[in-house]
Amino acid sequence: MSKMSKPKKVVLAYSGGLDTSVILKWLQETYGCEVITFTADIGQGEELEPARRKAKKMGIKRIFVEDLREEFVRDFVFPMFRANAVYEGEYLLGTSIARPLIAKALVDTARKVGADAISHGATGKGNDQVRFELTAYALMPDVKIIAPWREWDLTSRASMLEYADRHGIPVDFKKRKGGAPYSMDANLLHISYESGILEDPDFEPDESMWRITVSPEKAPNKAEHVELDYKRGDIVAVNGRKMTPAEVLTELNRLGGKHGVGRLDLVENRYVGMKSRGCYETPGGTIMLKAHRAMESITLDREVLALKDDLMPRYARMVYNGYWFSPERKLLQGLIDASQEHVNGRVRVKLYKGTVLTTGRKSKDSLFDQAMATMEDDRGAYNQADAGGFIKLNALRLRIAAKRGRK
Repeated sequence: MSKMSKPKKVVLAYSGGLDTSVILKWLQETYGCEVITFTADIGQGEELEPARRKAKKMGIKRIFVEDLREEFVRDFVFPMFRANAVYEGEYLLGTSIARPLIAKALVDTARKVGADAISHGATGKGNDQVRFELTAYALMPDVKIIAPWREWDLTSRASMLEYADRHGIPVDFKKRKGGAPYSMDANLLHISYESGILEDPDFEPDESMWRITVSPEKAPNKAEHVELDYKRGDIVAVNGRKMTPAEVLTELNRLGGKHGVGRLDLVENRYVGMKSRGCYETPGGTIMLKAHRAMESITLDREVLALKDDLMPRYARMVYNGYWFSPERKLLQGLIDASQEHVNGRVRVKLYKGTVLTTGRKSKDSLFDQAMATMEDDRGAYNQADAGGFIKLNALRLRIAAKRGRK
């Protein structure tokens, strides 16, 4: 965006940390506009009042701090898990799914205060800039977006600290000493760790890095069973206790974390083109994925399940790449949600030293027919002689090709 087209009001996604505090001052200095801060609680586990106080100390008049935990799980995490979404075979999309919610909240706040621009602290190398901005443009087509990392010349931590000192921005002692040797992002679905010492994909992080899961080696020696009740593809109760979506994920994080479930060390392909190494903790989500697939295994038709599995990688890429509010994701979500009408019942899983094992599943909507499947006397429920013709018809093209000498 040209600096000539100066915005009147900017809503900044503000955490209270060094980066966004420097951005706040930089926006005031560079654009001479009013800055409104927005801070979202999506379960990152941090006290948000310090961010409010810091914004106030920096002269911000309008400060918004909102608890979005229920909306996050209900309207973003749960719909994604109905699709069993996994990016590149392993990643449960913990950061990806939070960005459209934060961007939506920024746009809602901009409309509320009459702002014509929004700003974020995502770098020009990562996926988050894409996710924030695709969402903003989808919801507010004429919004101006200021991405300082793509504009300014503060290219190192030293230059940012110098800028902070010059403008009287308070800096945490740990940040001044270099801070954590990696960057972290946390929400109710996961914690991610990347950059710094993790940029070497052959470097094994120290055990002390992990925050919400114990190491499998130190997990309890006794397994724990957990029962999950499903209604239309969503968990509504844990161990018989009804819970809201955010309560469900909070409890599953506690249980999974206790048993060392949900750690991942991954090299992934960013949308902007480069490979990136990240470490993730997703204890509750790991349990949810396993249990949801178990629930679908007895309630979904074979070809419906196969169709969902065919479409899942595409859905996961949409989420990863920032297309949550695209027409194609919404269309696909309609199909997925329709498939969940009969995904009702109860699943039992066993947690033990980093593993999640399904040990039981039952549903009034089950398609599992014991009379058909039994290896004992089925009393005529299934005529085994029918299988001969079925196999011969399916072998027809193979037999013709073999007769023609094709290998």
